[in-house]
Amino acid sequence: MSRLANTGFVFALALPALTLLAGSAVAQTAPHSGIGRAATPAEIQAWNIDVRPDFEGLPKGSGTVAHGQTIWEGKCATCHGTFGESSEVFGPLVGGTTKDDMKTGRAATLASPQPLRSTLSKDSTLSTLWDYIHRAMPWNAPKSLSNDDVYAVLAYLLNLGDIVPPDFTLSDQNIRDVQKMMPNRNGMTRDHGMWDIKGKPDTHNVACMKDCATDVKIVSSLPDSVRNFWGNLADQNRPFGEARGAETTKPPGTKPPLVSQLSPAAAAATSGGGSPAKASFSDLASKSGCLACHGVSNKIVGPAFQDVAAKYKGDTNAEAQLITKVTHGGSGVWGAVPMPPQGQIKHDDIKMLVQWVLSGAH
Repeated sequence: MSRLANTGFVFALALPALTLLAGSAVAQTAPHSGIGRAATPAEIQAWNIDVRPDFEGLPKGSGTVAHGQTIWEGKCATCHGTFGESSEVFGPLVGGTTKDDMKTGRAATLASPQPLRSTLSKDSTLSTLWDYIHRAMPWNAPKSLSNDDVYAVLAYLLNLGDIVPPDFTLSDQNIRDVQKMMPNRNGMTRDHGMWDIKGKPDTHNVACMKDCATDVKIVSSLPDSVRNFWGNLADQNRPFGEARGAETTKPPGTKPPLVSQLSPAAAAATSGGGSPAKASFSDLASKSGCLACHGVSNKIVGPAFQDVAAKYKGDTNAEAQLITKVTHGGSGVWGAVPMPPQGQIKHDDIKMLVQWVLSGAH
């Protein structure tokens, strides 16, 4: 009796402890309480901004080919060409597709050695084009197009590719039908190493860890006929990051200077003995991002510096006018592409750059 009584007493003491342990386990596996809150519908809408390949997330709207052409000519043609064929700034958007491709869903030119690739020949999902135009275009004013404008621009682009007729109206109601006509809709594949972490890699290179070759072998070069066609490539690349443009004003094989690592005097020495002031202005223009859109003697997206100097030659108000335009932005002088504001650049630096440009950028 005594032993049974003691056992019952011990069990009675242990029961609350077991209950506490069980409660602790439940507490550990239950969701965190008192931390954060449920997202509101408005917050979810702000974060969930993409349009999926199945068109989930596509907003309602519509746009005609004619309206898209109007927008295109005013905001898109400068970089992409009137017919989407230009490759001067970006790769061509249209070309390399046929009616047979629309039937098979595979762009035959992708298997051809001829350089006939374009956005419409490579893209397999129409939602990708809608989403990209909506969020990233125009280049200088992303997200400035309304939903109807995006439908219209995409309708015009599809008309350029002979996918829809000139009187077509693209909308959220018929975009799935248009998807069924995309020239490369069946061109996407999962048969590559990037789809699965255990997949077979698409390259067979092995990183060299010892006894590596120290000599650099040049295996390609720009033809002399096009080497400096668009101006010095070294001046058109940012002075930081991995990309370095070739010094196209010099013969092939010369090493381009790393502008960001050179003083003005050293940069002048490596570029042929120019004055330190010249190197300083060029370096400042590069660091300020000016050379991404302007060449010294050639137009890129914006006008060449020397063309600006010629236009404002003899204008006593030019310096103040250009300082204001660089600082606050402007449009309408050199075409449809506006000059974005550059308020992040110091006023004194803007003044120096404007004076340099008006002097001919020599």
